[in-house]
Amino acid sequence: MPLTILAFANIGIIPLGKKNKKIKQEESAPINKKLNPLFVKIGIATIVLIIALVFALNNCQDETSDVHYYKFKKEGELTFVDSVENPIIKIDIEIADNDYERQLGLMNRQSMEEMQGMLFIFPQQQYQSFWMRNTLFSLDMLFINSNKEIVTIHKNTTPLSEQSYPSSAPAIYVLEVNAGFCDRHNIKLGDKVFWIGSKLSINN
Repeated sequence: MPLTILAFANIGIIPLGKKNKKIKQEESAPINKKLNPLFVKIGIATIVLIIALVFALNNCQDETSDVHYYKFKKEGELTFVDSVENPIIKIDIEIADNDYERQLGLMNRQSMEEMQGMLFIFPQQQYQSFWMRNTLFSLDMLFINSNKEIVTIHKNTTPLSEQSYPSSAPAIYVLEVNAGFCDRHNIKLGDKVFWIGSKLSINN
């Protein structure tokens, strides 16, 4: 009898131990299942963030590399004279005498030297208006009529602005020089300009 009872007790103990282990494994399994999706989400979010940063950096580099900066090209010389035609100062000029060149103007240029300027020539005399869109440095704008007389001056214009700078009288030419040029060289209303250049349209 004792042997039978002992054997029966042993038979009952063995499956009980296995059952306890199985219960513990089942209790721990949901925890692992909960942790795994969390790690996956963190990993995916990290990868997405890295891809977004790389894409943004590439776009910034592409935008910078797409900007084309123009350089000054001498196409003539312009002389300022006072009302009785006494010479004041002479500068080099670049000519803008067609629609494309007039629209481009001095946009996308990093700077211009003191004794340089851009002369805009229009097909006919009328009220003109300029702005500073995509122009990186401040200018003096001089509006000039068909008698080569300065009729309007806008000094120290605002870079990268869409503010309008109109002429106060009809003009057929506009000259742009560095901001402060007129004050530094005593250029004023009523002064005149004369020029020579490589383009036939300005030899007049």
